[in-house]
Amino acid sequence: MIISRTPFRISFFGGGTDYPAWYRKNGGAVLATTIDKYCYITCRYLPPFFDHRYRIVYSKVERVMDIPHIEHPSVKAVLGFMGIKDGMEVHHDGDLPARTGLGSSSAFTVGILNALHAYKGCMSPKKRLAKEAIHIERNVLRENVGSQDQALVAIGGFNKVEFTDDDDFLVTPITIGRERLEGIEKHLLLYFTGFSRYASEVAKAQIENTEKKKPELAIMQQMVDEAISIINAPSSHLDEFGRLLHEAWMLKRSLSDRITNPKIDEIYEAARSSGAIGGKLLGAGGGGFMLFFAKPTDQPLIEQRLKGLLRVPFRFENQGSQIIFFQPDITPEITKGLKYANA
Repeated sequence: MIISRTPFRISFFGGGTDYPAWYRKNGGAVLATTIDKYCYITCRYLPPFFDHRYRIVYSKVERVMDIPHIEHPSVKAVLGFMGIKDGMEVHHDGDLPARTGLGSSSAFTVGILNALHAYKGCMSPKKRLAKEAIHIERNVLRENVGSQDQALVAIGGFNKVEFTDDDDFLVTPITIGRERLEGIEKHLLLYFTGFSRYASEVAKAQIENTEKKKPELAIMQQMVDEAISIINAPSSHLDEFGRLLHEAWMLKRSLSDRITNPKIDEIYEAARSSGAIGGKLLGAGGGGFMLFFAKPTDQPLIEQRLKGLLRVPFRFENQGSQIIFFQPDITPEITKGLKYANA
């Protein structure tokens, strides 16, 4: 049995510049961090004592004989990509719900890749996991995805990620003192809006508007370095980070009419009027989690104002996708010659 643990992520600045439609011509950059909320993938060899070869457990349970019959798109794509011929059982567990703007889809893809590489006796480099996940999501599943989620959740940490015109990326850790990092953490509030969305559908409209929104995207990309300058300068006040976050959200919401809606705007204005300096909707838009930046002294009033929403406490993490349990058990060689009941 093998268990992988892959973190979710929070993106602060530069979202939208990690799509190929932008970075292949202009380069791209994001400032983001992974957090201590995780996707867990459990994989084990399924011996031929059952009437199915593959058992996939997530919000539903699938029992099938052949990979093409698997309904879960990522599981089907990754098992095929990895050339898995043996029987296999895959379980998914997550600390937070899917389709909520925290990179959960990429955490799933990276996590199952990591687990299956371990199953095949390989410790895969984290950048390889990210690139394989990008390939599967973009080229196999044909989803409208950027490249930040896969890079961030695979590698982990508080990073600047730069995207190049040849579809590569460079991850640079943000080097600041523990006290400064904790100061940023203490200014952040994470709330669930109560509804989710399919990011690929929301992102499609934004990608189609890329040429029309070049000035906005260029400014959003520049904000990455502005934000890094703020947190690296001991003399700068963290309020500046929050104000820049607000400016970035005002730009992002203008990229497409599918990014925000009246309910999201209502939540954002309620937080701002109660003391939040800035904030944003996480991910492609349309729903999911909202992040707010506020002084710790102002947070009780914000919590009171948003008491109908679920707040999720979190900390930053820096380990990325990991194999947290590896226990060799029954193997295909031991059961060689046995047949599945439906074979």
